[in-house]
Amino acid sequence: MTSADVVTAQDLRLMQGLAQRVTATRPELINSDASFGELAWNWGRNHASDGESWRRRLWFSGNDLVAWGWAQLPRTVRFNDGSVKDVTDAYLAYQVHPDHAGLIDEVIEWYDATATNLEKSVSPSAADEFALSRWAAHGYETDPDALGDTGSWTQLNERHLTDVERPELPHGFRFLTADEAGPEAAVKAHLDAWGRSTYTIEGYRGVRQTTPYRGDLHLLVEAPDGTMASSAIMWLDELNRTAEFEPVGTHPHYRRQGLARAILLRGMRLARDAGADHMTVACLGAPGHPAARELYYSVGFTELARDAPLIKPAEG
Repeated sequence: MTSADVVTAQDLRLMQGLAQRVTATRPELINSDASFGELAWNWGRNHASDGESWRRRLWFSGNDLVAWGWAQLPRTVRFNDGSVKDVTDAYLAYQVHPDHAGLIDEVIEWYDATATNLEKSVSPSAADEFALSRWAAHGYETDPDALGDTGSWTQLNERHLTDVERPELPHGFRFLTADEAGPEAAVKAHLDAWGRSTYTIEGYRGVRQTTPYRGDLHLLVEAPDGTMASSAIMWLDELNRTAEFEPVGTHPHYRRQGLARAILLRGMRLARDAGADHMTVACLGAPGHPAARELYYSVGFTELARDAPLIKPAEG
């Protein structure tokens, strides 16, 4: 067991290794922010700006990582439009191997000690009944705001990569990879799709430094006027022959033209050519956020798992 510290690139690779082992046997137990691709995306784009506010603890059995906790503590977040936001609460990403489920109590105790006197939130898998019982025993309750009609909980979706139809783009649009388009275009495509964001060229450099990132699996759609109208990154887990979309986005001026559908189909075909036979993608699951969910369902995805967001008020 190591002492609490910031999350390093070496830690990231260990966490992804645990994600691969859990995915191989109990994929429904992968927690929010703990999948192979989500870990790479979150660490890569944020470690330069937010890394000093991160704390982590790792639990080993022999040489194998079997549990980890990644606490994201109060910090000032700076957005691309020049605005700032002071985050005053704590959030935990974590994963425990199901063969070592009892470690969840140590993870919770460590989180409580690390985020003392802060409001704390966490999003275990709703399928992990044992973990949910332990979080409840430590004073964590269902987060009513997160579970509302417009709440922020996510669901994980999956499909097999058989019979992926050929994508069709409107006249004058074309597919490019990030290797072909370049860093500035790849970052601008994300910012245009997501609006107010913390993503920067420096963040993209961090994403590119993660072990699984491949520029040929980072796909963009270029509009006739040269605008990067849609983008998606695919994260390939070669061990499990699965790939994950994260993130997927389309410029507001180019929505409802079939671009998102086309980039998903093209991405799945690229992932299949790279060796994957299975694909996943996460989206907001609340009733008030139907657009992405219905898009993914329309190209063959079905729900695999969902969050159970929990919260614990600040002490004292």
